[in-house]
Amino acid sequence: MRLAIRHETLYRYTAPLTYTIQLLRLTPRLEPDQHTVFWQIATAGRCHAFSDAFGNQCHMLTITGSHDTVRIVAEGEVDIAPLDRGRLPDRGALSPLVFTCPTRLTARSEAVTAFAAAHLKGRDSRALLRLAEAICGAVAYQSGATAVTSTAADALQLGCGVCQDHAHLFIACCHAHDIPARYVSGYIDAGTTGHAESHAWADVWVEETDFTGWVSIDITHAKFSGELHCRLAVARDYDSAAPVSGVRRGGGDESLDVSVQVTPMFTQ
Repeated sequence: MRLAIRHETLYRYTAPLTYTIQLLRLTPRLEPDQHTVFWQIATAGRCHAFSDAFGNQCHMLTITGSHDTVRIVAEGEVDIAPLDRGRLPDRGALSPLVFTCPTRLTARSEAVTAFAAAHLKGRDSRALLRLAEAICGAVAYQSGATAVTSTAADALQLGCGVCQDHAHLFIACCHAHDIPARYVSGYIDAGTTGHAESHAWADVWVEETDFTGWVSIDITHAKFSGELHCRLAVARDYDSAAPVSGVRRGGGDESLDVSVQVTPMFTQ
């Protein structure tokens, strides 16, 4: 499947800024199951490309001089190959044990530990998919219900959230059973589901009789990820995989508008 993607981020400020620095994780990952046909990032300022510790393709954006807006447009086309039951062909350079460390967003509360005990009954792909189904039942998808600072425990207590919360809760439950799991940010051809085309899901490490490696699970849709999912970044949680993050000097109050379009292109 080829996906045409356009992602625009626009910051507006009530007073001029003198300096902006943003870390951009807006370039599709280099992985065997996805091939970037073309990709570009358009913005003011200077962009320095590099790879982070998790192998994500990043840019450091710096803008100097007086400005009251920051506009970032990432767009291109990516060919995505289907996956066999979410199984990723690349195990990655890092040990899976790197992804057993809890973070502030994936820390376990007593409620999360109890939820994991009740709903994770095994370490194979089927058991992990059933955990995703349980999370969908316990945390209803509701746009705007949570913030980027909300934790797995917050979402479980609230009973609603978005894909980011589903991924954090899934990771926290896996950690409760000492199963490596990592956060994935990216895009999805959402079809008619009404879910945002900017998406988050999780990879989990499995050791089965015929496969050892990462299995990618879309928790929000309780299914394995595949050719409708474009992977931008993997990390321990949202904070370390966010598409855009940074700091500024000046600017007064800030407003943010984000627009994402993902269009499937059927190729022969």
